[in-house]
Amino acid sequence: MSENWLDQITWTADGLVPVIAQEAGTGTVLMFAWMNREALAKTAELGEAVYWSRSRAKLWHKGESSGHVQKVKEIRLDCDRDVILLEVEQLGGIACHTGRHNCFFHRLQNGEWVAVDPVLKDPKEIYG
Repeated sequence: MSENWLDQITWTADGLVPVIAQEAGTGTVLMFAWMNREALAKTAELGEAVYWSRSRAKLWHKGESSGHVQKVKEIRLDCDRDVILLEVEQLGGIACHTGRHNCFFHRLQNGEWVAVDPVLKDPKEIYG
């Protein structure tokens, strides 16, 4: 596969692009992350989400330690060519490192952030 498609993305000055992972079927936004060229190319090649961890400064194959792999059904690019949308099947039903289904579990209620979605599995059980 030619890498010409990667050149059509508007990358940040750091060589990254923001990525939204959306659950196939439900449309639930599972998480937000970043990719560099290598991560996006690997994602397309493997059919599984591979992100760039800014905190660890390395590639992060989603599920590599938790087993909660994201099988990619579709990769989309927005109209400005600066945001990627992944439609994924979330294996194990957990996308968040907190053990929840998705990372957007805080809701603003009366001026405070309240956790409104349950922990499905204790992170200590997932990551040891």
